[in-house]
Amino acid sequence: MKNPILYITLIGSLLTSPLYMFGQVMARASVNRDQILIGEPITLTFEVRIPMGQSLTWFNLDTIPHFEIIEAGKLDTNDNIDGKQYHQELTITSFDSGTMVIPPLVLKVEGKSYATDSIPIEVAYTKDDLSKDYRDIKDIVEVPKPAWMAWIPWIIGVVTVIAAGVIVYLLKKPKQAPPPPSPAPRLSAYEEALQALEELRKQGLQNGEVKTYYSRLNDILRVFLFRKMKVATLEKTNEELIAQLRQMPMDKETFNQLVKALQIADFVKFARYQPDASDNEKNFAVIQSAIKTLNNIS
Repeated sequence: MKNPILYITLIGSLLTSPLYMFGQVMARASVNRDQILIGEPITLTFEVRIPMGQSLTWFNLDTIPHFEIIEAGKLDTNDNIDGKQYHQELTITSFDSGTMVIPPLVLKVEGKSYATDSIPIEVAYTKDDLSKDYRDIKDIVEVPKPAWMAWIPWIIGVVTVIAAGVIVYLLKKPKQAPPPPSPAPRLSAYEEALQALEELRKQGLQNGEVKTYYSRLNDILRVFLFRKMKVATLEKTNEELIAQLRQMPMDKETFNQLVKALQIADFVKFARYQPDASDNEKNFAVIQSAIKTLNNIS
């Protein structure tokens, strides 16, 4: 062995390099697509690895500029030989056209900050296919008149004579003062909202009109807030409504679920999003629960 010091150095490097690798923090964010249409969902994936035994403060995912969070998946953890691994997926979309950038998102390990790379996303409108020919306007097709239409003048004459006789009878009949109408007791804002929700539940989706269903669900909440809390909601967007609801003393879980239900209503209205039956039932329950909570608060 000509140079034992060299061999000892090499063996020490080989033994300590895995320990060095295992002590590193890895934070990475990625998307399944970097080009979408306005309102089209994409998946944002977070992958994090930290050394075993160290404390972690996860990313702040309340808001992402220029993007809306449709659904936040469960945070999964896994213990491996190279450290503790974390995995989470978010379904997001954007209603702003152009190049929208997901900014670096920061987490903390043992008080030290680590940021992901920024991710540019191209958001565009649907392009028209100008290569296709325009369709010609069809000419008006004459339809033969049915035979019964020949009787219309006679029917009109008979109805006119009968109507004239009824008018003469009513003019000659002595008038009686109608009894004063008894005012029907008006329901409270809470009772009216529950009654409207029950009617909507019975009606369900009429001919698959999911947009009408979610618009009605949204309006029930707005009318309740207007009557119960004097909050001017009828002319506001859902984003403005969410900003007002943020000032009310609701628990965080109820508020987050209500925000998600209102965002899905916007996706249905503006992005032609088609939720399934379980989503419809869940969002109905969220609106109903929020109305009960707000009624108790006030």
